[in-house]
Amino acid sequence: MNSRYTHVFNPIRIRGVDFKNRVFLAPATPVLSTPEGYVTRELVDWFRMFARGGVTTLYLGNCSIDLTESNDQNYQLELGKDDCIYPLSLYADMCKQFGCHASLEINHGGEGVPFDTMGHAAYSSSSWISDDEILRAARNNREPIPTIEMSKEKIRETVEKFGLAAARMKRAGMDIVLVHGGHGNLISQFTSPLFNKRTDEYGGSTENRARFAIEVCDSIRRHCGEDFVIEYRCSGDEIAPGSMHIDETIELAGYLKGHIDILHVSAGIHSDPFGPHLYYRNWCQNYMMEHCFNAHYARDIKRAHPDLLVNTVGSITNLDYAEEMIANGWCDFVSMCRPLTADPDMPNKYAENHPEDRRPCLRCDTCAKHLMTPKPVYCAVNPMCTMTTELPDGVVPKATVKKKVAVIGGGPGGITAMQTLLERGHDVTLYEKSGQLGGNVIGAAAPKFKIDAQDYLTWLRHSAAQCAEAGARILLNTAATKDILDIENYDAVIIAVGADPIIPDSIPGIRKPHVRWAPDADTASAGAYGRIAVIGGGAVGFETALDYANLGNDVTLVEMQDESAAMMKLTMSCNGGKEILHMLGEKANFAAEYRLVLVEVLDDRIVCKDAKTGERREIPCDTVLLSMGVKERWTLVDELRHCAPESAVAIVGDCRKSATISEAVNQAFQACLHI
Repeated sequence: MNSRYTHVFNPIRIRGVDFKNRVFLAPATPVLSTPEGYVTRELVDWFRMFARGGVTTLYLGNCSIDLTESNDQNYQLELGKDDCIYPLSLYADMCKQFGCHASLEINHGGEGVPFDTMGHAAYSSSSWISDDEILRAARNNREPIPTIEMSKEKIRETVEKFGLAAARMKRAGMDIVLVHGGHGNLISQFTSPLFNKRTDEYGGSTENRARFAIEVCDSIRRHCGEDFVIEYRCSGDEIAPGSMHIDETIELAGYLKGHIDILHVSAGIHSDPFGPHLYYRNWCQNYMMEHCFNAHYARDIKRAHPDLLVNTVGSITNLDYAEEMIANGWCDFVSMCRPLTADPDMPNKYAENHPEDRRPCLRCDTCAKHLMTPKPVYCAVNPMCTMTTELPDGVVPKATVKKKVAVIGGGPGGITAMQTLLERGHDVTLYEKSGQLGGNVIGAAAPKFKIDAQDYLTWLRHSAAQCAEAGARILLNTAATKDILDIENYDAVIIAVGADPIIPDSIPGIRKPHVRWAPDADTASAGAYGRIAVIGGGAVGFETALDYANLGNDVTLVEMQDESAAMMKLTMSCNGGKEILHMLGEKANFAAEYRLVLVEVLDDRIVCKDAKTGERREIPCDTVLLSMGVKERWTLVDELRHCAPESAVAIVGDCRKSATISEAVNQAFQACLHI
């Protein structure tokens, strides 16, 4: 039976190159090349999971046309030397095994290349000093250095470097390239009026500013021939004041379309990340933002240029969206990065008409955080992502001896453990003390705006049901005790019992009936009521405040740190922090009180004191919601950790140390590989 997703899986041939479907892996950077910038076997292994999973084209992101001049990222790929061709061929040949296309996003960072990395000023369309450079200079205790305006000779040299880089790709066995003309890199520093202040034939009108981009694409065509596909990445709208907006991008597309084969439409620029416009969100959306966030830019360009093949990207979290957008004529292709990292097998699952099996992306940016460290990228919900060399075919190895294993706790760590143990062939029983599976994801998914967490919770429960069908025993409303486990005589135990909320009994009134743990209140049928005081300003506290402010309650958030420290804590703990603050800032029924410590809870108010002066403050409220953190359940852990041979007991997630979904999932998976 063929797929119901007829538009997604409709093949297309461009310049004689066959694309089996319309799903591309958007540019990904796994930080697995050599320090000198060459492909490694580990990098090939990492990309294999996407090739095996069914996409038609893979893009390795931000590959430099010349590392001696453009090096703005650790472990960036080098395309400026013929030495790169052999290792690139390993990547290209792997993809051919699966009938997909290996490719690269080729780039020159322009202004974004730090002086402190290269030892000379960055090249750009014009001479200027960016906000980024001002920050870099301050960090390195030097004066800001303006960019070097590229001479016409330098332009010709750079155009040739782009062509030669693509030629090396073709020699390695590739037949498609992605030219990075967006996000504030060098090419867009020519096309955008925000950066380009030239007065010669490369500046001024949109047509003149398009000249450099056209020359780059023509150079690639000249070096690579007619049987090579050129995809060009642009920002549909750069968002920033004075930059290129969608109407001008539509005009730019008209100049480009005779020189390219596909226009890949993103948005935003990555320079000046600390500016007031929060540009990063426009090309890498956080979990507070809508799905398919930038698709309307592709739609507008496709309507203006129906003869141009258009690719769209930006929080396209599943192929249902892709099918709808392609069917409606908004685009011809979709690109996905984080959703495919969460589930590389998504295309195969949809082709087989099992979309419910898709493992959802949380848009939590665990992957991006690793990229910035730098360390090899891994995913919060896909534990195979960090094991692609150890398990190169994506297969969990069968255990040599079948064992009887108990999993304690039905959150993401426990469910991951149950899945992995079943795959290894073990006999598994999962104990969950409550009446439902999901653990702390239940509270996390309660606010209406937590669409990704809701999606993930649904998938967790679906996966648990599949485990039950495969033979796992799932015992709800059953608290595991030492006596129960000893009777069963388990060979191994995975302890994933989560953590307890911090409820300081030293505070008078803290156990009053109108005081609740914030996640419990979010999920309870009664909920909170009246005026609400939220105690604690981390991600849970601010999300709870936003949830109840959206419902119309008057909400006061009380945080013991000062405002700057609280903001830092929030934005470091979740990538949607700035979005939450922006939303709360627009609400008249929300107030935040910083540097206050809760000292007493009364029936109709709380009493706080200033953390610095000791001055007492009273805040009227009808409900108190606590988000003061969690503490490990070491008492329970210590009771259970001797219920099997101690070398076969693993402690994962919050019960070991206050953790994230990523830590719980990855710890559970890796522990179960060794049982």
